[in-house]
Amino acid sequence: MTYVDGFVLSIPKKNTAKYKKMAREAAQVWKRFGALDYKECMIDDAKPKFVLFTFPKMAKTKKNEAVWFSFIVYKSRKNRDAVNKKVMAYFDKKYGKNKMAMPFDMKRMAYGGFKTMVGK
Repeated sequence: MTYVDGFVLSIPKKNTAKYKKMAREAAQVWKRFGALDYKECMIDDAKPKFVLFTFPKMAKTKKNEAVWFSFIVYKSRKNRDAVNKKVMAYFDKKYGKNKMAMPFDMKRMAYGGFKTMVGK
């Protein structure tokens, strides 16, 4: 079974282009170092019928923000750890101590690593 890292972010709408540019580069880097898949998804149906606890509510999204759900798929947790080590080294070398400026509030990002329980 595969392993998945999942993220939920609130991105200011004015930063959508910056975030997409950053995400395109990230997708290439993660896949180059062994991730099986990388997806960045912006919310489309924010208020589905019969759902009381929505992503915008969970993420405490403000009027000028949109929720993004992102995930990266790996062969295993061990593979995830190895891939992420290479990815972080790549970005540390590229950006050095200055680090890349994030177009969202990192303190409001939710993240978790997940075992795939059902799937191919």
